Amino acid sequence: MKKLFGAGIVLVLCAVLAQNAFAAAREWTLDKDHSNIYFSVNHIYAKIHGRFDGFTGKVNFDPANLKESRISFEIKVDSIDTGVSKRDKHLLSADFFDAGTYPLITFESTAITDAGNGMYEVAGKLKIKGKVYDLTLPLKLEGIKDHPADQKSLVAGFNGTLILDRQEYTIGDPKFYAMGLVGKDVDVLVSFEALSPK
Repeated sequence: MKKLFGAGIVLVLCAVLAQNAFAAAREWTLDKDHSNIYFSVNHIYAKIHGRFDGFTGKVNFDPANLKESRISFEIKVDSIDTGVSKRDKHLLSADFFDAGTYPLITFESTAITDAGNGMYEVAGKLKIKGKVYDLTLPLKLEGIKDHPADQKSLVAGFNGTLILDRQEYTIGDPKFYAMGLVGKDVDVLVSFEALSPK
């Protein structure tokens, strides 16, 4: 009887440990008022800056549980804003993003690894203009702390930059680069804060 009881305890402990090992990482809610997706690209000599105002994100992140951590974004292409409506309309046309046919850009992580010194490599799938590409987004965890203005919440902050060759993603007719009009390299900045109940 004692042996059966002992075996039962062992089984229960194993089940609990297994459940904890595969528990989802902490869920965070994107703070839209303090989150942005920016980009910049050269136009002849000037550097043109823009952003996407319409996007959502899902964040499950725990530095101690990266296996179950996930980060994803969904961007509405027609929310592009470079400060010039004529240019924005051109970017939405078939010459560039073809927003009428492909209204969304999505990114979904497949693995997050610790690169040291607060940096994380977020490997995932980027879907743009109907095609899926492998992409690794480097993100720096700026910190996690009690929210200064909300005693019930934790706040986490992330910043990440990368350079994308827009021609690899068929964003823009190659003739614009050949003419020396629009650069091919796009600097991207992903900056966001996320909240989670204590």
